Amino acid sequence: MRRWLFPDLPERHGHLLVMLTVVTGMVDAVSFLGLGRVFVANMTGNVVFLGFTLAGYRTSDAWASLLAIAAFAVGAWAAGRLTRNLPAPSGRRVRVFEVAVGTQTLLVGAALVVTLTFGHQHPAPRMVLIALLGFGMGLQMGTVRALAVPDLATNVITTTLTGLAADPPGPPSRRRLVSIVAMFLGAFAGAALHLHVAVWAALLAAMILLALTTVLAIRQT
Repeated sequence: MRRWLFPDLPERHGHLLVMLTVVTGMVDAVSFLGLGRVFVANMTGNVVFLGFTLAGYRTSDAWASLLAIAAFAVGAWAAGRLTRNLPAPSGRRVRVFEVAVGTQTLLVGAALVVTLTFGHQHPAPRMVLIALLGFGMGLQMGTVRALAVPDLATNVITTTLTGLAADPPGPPSRRRLVSIVAMFLGAFAGAALHLHVAVWAALLAAMILLALTTVLAIRQT
């Protein structure tokens, strides 16, 4: 199955990035539904919401969008620093991936602890949760960008859908379709857990999936 989906990619890249795409859907479901209409992975949505808010339409709190953008940017900057500074150029990208996903696992775990301890509805815990999750998603996206795997950006669906519709069928189309389905499944699972169980359940599921991704990455190095 992996070789059918990703015949022209290193095996580790394909399925691990699909797992991260599922995590993206989960975490954005938590942030949008539980933290006040803010995204921690989809920065396009935050910029649009910020524009709406500043124009007078109260879709979300401006500070939440700004905080998410700032935290994401810092996480992406940290990923860039890791990419440039880790030794052994031949294995640098793989090592950065392991470090970044392992760190993101800890960040989501910290968000889980905050949620269980302080809840997620008051301004102070919301700020901490947005910062933790936004930083983690920026770290993830900066690392995925360094890998430069086509059609598996883990958080961009508009470009993926455009390529799926515009280009002829082939291996890229399969990857694009898998990426879209993975995002949908993550969003569905995150929303279902948030709405029918609790925010902490969605965060726990995301943390477990990230931990599994980290372990698989280390084993395949």
